[in-house]
Amino acid sequence: MSVGESAPSPASGTTLEAERAYLRRARAELARMREHTLALSAQGGDPVSSQYLAAALWRRAAALVDDPAAAPFFGRIDLSEPPGERWYIGRRHIVDQNGDPLVIDWRAEVSRAFYRASRSEPMGVRLRRRFGLDRGAITAYEDERLVETGSADAESADAESAEATPGGRRSAILAAEIERPRIGPMRDIVATIQPEQDEIVRADVALTLCVQGAPGTGKTAVGLHRAAWLLYAYRERLARSGVLVVGPSAAFLEHVGAVLPALGEIAVDHTTLEALTARVPVRHEESASVGVLKGDARLAAVLQRAVWSALGSPTEALVAPRGSRRWRVPAHDVREIIDELRTRGVHYNAARAMLTQRLAHAVLLQLEAAGDSPDDRVQDAVARSRPVKAYADSLWPRLDPAKVVLRLLSDAGALAAAAQGILTDGEQRQLLWDRPPRSLARAPWSPADAVLVDEVAGILDRTPSLGHVVLDEAQDLSPMQLRAVGRRCSTGSMTVLGDIAQGTTAWATRSWAQSLAHLGQGDGHIEELTRGFRVPSAVIDFAARLLPYIAPDLAPPVSVRDDPGRLDVVVSVDPLWPAVLDAVRAALVRDGSLAVIVADAALEDAASVLTDAGLDHLRLGADHEDGEHRLHLVGARLAKGLEFDRVVVVEPAAIAAAEPDERTGLRRLYVVLTRAVTALTVVHAQPLPPALAAATH
Repeated sequence: MSVGESAPSPASGTTLEAERAYLRRARAELARMREHTLALSAQGGDPVSSQYLAAALWRRAAALVDDPAAAPFFGRIDLSEPPGERWYIGRRHIVDQNGDPLVIDWRAEVSRAFYRASRSEPMGVRLRRRFGLDRGAITAYEDERLVETGSADAESADAESAEATPGGRRSAILAAEIERPRIGPMRDIVATIQPEQDEIVRADVALTLCVQGAPGTGKTAVGLHRAAWLLYAYRERLARSGVLVVGPSAAFLEHVGAVLPALGEIAVDHTTLEALTARVPVRHEESASVGVLKGDARLAAVLQRAVWSALGSPTEALVAPRGSRRWRVPAHDVREIIDELRTRGVHYNAARAMLTQRLAHAVLLQLEAAGDSPDDRVQDAVARSRPVKAYADSLWPRLDPAKVVLRLLSDAGALAAAAQGILTDGEQRQLLWDRPPRSLARAPWSPADAVLVDEVAGILDRTPSLGHVVLDEAQDLSPMQLRAVGRRCSTGSMTVLGDIAQGTTAWATRSWAQSLAHLGQGDGHIEELTRGFRVPSAVIDFAARLLPYIAPDLAPPVSVRDDPGRLDVVVSVDPLWPAVLDAVRAALVRDGSLAVIVADAALEDAASVLTDAGLDHLRLGADHEDGEHRLHLVGARLAKGLEFDRVVVVEPAAIAAAEPDERTGLRRLYVVLTRAVTALTVVHAQPLPPALAAATH
């Protein structure tokens, strides 16, 4: 194997210089492509077309920005047929002045072989080359010969190795890239996508995929890369309908927000569920038991009944003046119109808009019977007339989503009428606010209430559907929260990501099949990832001691990293914080990012200790991230989805005890313990939970 180290052989040195020259050429052509795009003038047939074209050119230019810290390509495949044909694989397509490709986008069909070819199925690839990269420069290369040619390739004779294929050795460059320390947000993984991950990434746009992934299996990265691949393969379709990433917190979105732009995709929105359903101001936290009840799917039926029960029953005829006469539509005819509209399966406001037209049409029939010849303009005029609109409003009133939910949660009689046969009397009492608010502005809205208001809004009007939604940490969402996301993707597909073992809410799912049904994606396919590429064996084996208690049906994750990582358990220290500072200082000597994770109640104490010790740090969720920080202070409830090279976990027992029940507490602890990708230090004064205590002896 040649890695461009000191005293390389003449052959390997020549090869390395040739590849570096190709890299310089690719960079120059990428700059030329961007300059050409910036020089284009947006001249459409009209102002709107010109603005649309200008926006498209801006997005194209932004996608062609060269990141000096990342090379334009990371690999190469040499084909068996035709002999001598080779393709360089990179983050975006690069062509020369003649339009000939220099680098192929990793999402192109020809690039599939780079990720999936093996000695048993070479897919037409004779040789696969991976490049070792440092700050955008080629430092090494490593070849894997998939088809034996009978003679050594002179150019790579000293650079031959085997990837982790059956019977082969693991690629050192691949392992180094996976295990490389990191500071700052999540990076893309285009250079290290594994075959099982690539199958998920390139799944058809019509297929909804649910990925059950243990910590470190790359499920989040796989979901983001699938979004990037879909935008490449179905650009026109998804450009119209849109792609959305939904994550568990703002801190998580900041962590992953750089991945898609690095892949040239800047038109993807990122949001949290709270932002997605922010129809009322949330100012109240309720008990876990009430949150579970408000997240129950039965509430959808209660809200449906509450909305449609607002319809009135006509007791008097409609009287509509037209010309010199008054036309009457009998009450029983109006009742038939209302019943027919209600059973059509359309949304409340759509049917409400139809009512005036149907009433006007009934008047039109009488006009025709009287010998008149009215047209559609007459019907529209009758529908817009004040008497018809007032009559329709009295029977089919305009509703406000927040007011519907407000009435249910503050009026026992209204709730009883809507929940009869659906919720028990005890459940109804549990839902009611202790003190009904005097006005809508003073309502003590909780996050679960906001989801109920969003559900009512979805009953009243159709929610526009996106083309694709990536939903991460989906195991933590209640059925009603899942319905809220599903409404945004009613005609599109989804990539659902999560780990049942990491469910840390009282309403966390126990079945992906049920979650998919609540999302309206019941025919979705479930994939399981168990090979851990980021979390080392020392860390994952320690955390996996909790699995029999929190997710006994899941297969334990297996780390495939060469580096087993490091685990240190500082046993029963007293006082606690000096030992924490010792662990932090020891970790800061090493490269990469460091997180101190504590129970949320201990955040203030931890911040004071770090500040008094002169240790500059970023407190996630509280401080504004104005640059790269090596040291992060993280509350246990914000840790989900994040990863750091080194992690110091303080008082595991306190982290677990902060949750409403033992199972949820141990799941929270499992999440916290699996945030480290190089080394984990556990510092505690209180006894460890029994499963972990056994692991330390």
